[in-house]
Amino acid sequence: MSPRAGSAGPHTLAFVESPVQLLNVLEWAHSNALGTPEGSAPAPGAGLTLVVLSPTDPMTRGQLRRMAELARDEGYAVRWEEARGGATAPFHTVGGLARLLRRARRIVMGDPFSRYVQLLLSITRARELVVVDDGTATMEFVAQLARGERLVRWHRRGGRPGVRDVLFAPVSGIARRRLTPTGRRSVEVFSSMPIDSAPDGVRITSNDFSWTRARFGPPRITKGADLVGTSLVETGVVDPDRYLEAVQALSKAHGATRYFAHRRESVEKLHRLAVETGLEIVRPDLPLELIARRGPIGRTILSFPSTVVHTLPLALAGTEVRVAVCDIDPTWLTQNASPRAQGFLSGVTGTARDVHRLSAVSAAL
Repeated sequence: MSPRAGSAGPHTLAFVESPVQLLNVLEWAHSNALGTPEGSAPAPGAGLTLVVLSPTDPMTRGQLRRMAELARDEGYAVRWEEARGGATAPFHTVGGLARLLRRARRIVMGDPFSRYVQLLLSITRARELVVVDDGTATMEFVAQLARGERLVRWHRRGGRPGVRDVLFAPVSGIARRRLTPTGRRSVEVFSSMPIDSAPDGVRITSNDFSWTRARFGPPRITKGADLVGTSLVETGVVDPDRYLEAVQALSKAHGATRYFAHRRESVEKLHRLAVETGLEIVRPDLPLELIARRGPIGRTILSFPSTVVHTLPLALAGTEVRVAVCDIDPTWLTQNASPRAQGFLSGVTGTARDVHRLSAVSAAL
């Protein structure tokens, strides 16, 4: 489906598993002038190959295919791997990438918590490692790296490690050590998230979504409000009934008419939202930053604590769109939610720049 790297191997290998990760690799490449000027032939020195470790979720796959087209338009090679296409798929994927991993000088990754990425890190000899945003998880990754902790997603912390966690622990440990800078290896975090402090030697560079703003928009702005969905119900953090009530209250209070679904939201939940709130459910075919920049988009964008409260103000800089974030009321959390969930979500909201902060809507429920 895609070009293969030459015998010498690419200068830079980037591994992505979600559309947002791929978008942020494009932003990183743009900021490092690795792209190809519009209308010109691909630059042979660009040396970036994007490897898509494809998930099984149809929505995510569809968005990834659209993002892969944009990457090819920029002159980059894209290698699509059916990394989860059966029990033997990981062996074929890792085996097929081993030679490229050993030759690449730089590895760019979107999710250092991914077991797949951690396994690939145990193979590479690259002297330069770059982590691009995988949403708010980047904040937790940097904090865990600074504390020397094992790499665990924030919504899973607090529970006992499972059997697979224990078996994979040696590989995860190697990955954590590889992501720790040494005299021979550099580590960069390319992020739009608010990262106040970083581990010694880790270089933090800013993602201001300059590629997105250069390629798309400015958008046509409508008079109403749009609401951004979240997968906090699907990850077991927020109770589904409380979430539906909050969406109802927010949409009524602010006159929202459209609900932009997160790619991980279940069909059943979205159907219930449509029936009980009357909102038009939109399932975007690209990351929301690109959808909003292309327009049309509401004058107000309502969101719960999530990555977009940090990224949308950057992508929409220079427009009249206002981003408003609604706090998560502690009573919405499930019994199985991580002990750190409330503090983490509050931190996501509290550190967002250029957004209007709304109090939790529990009083209106």
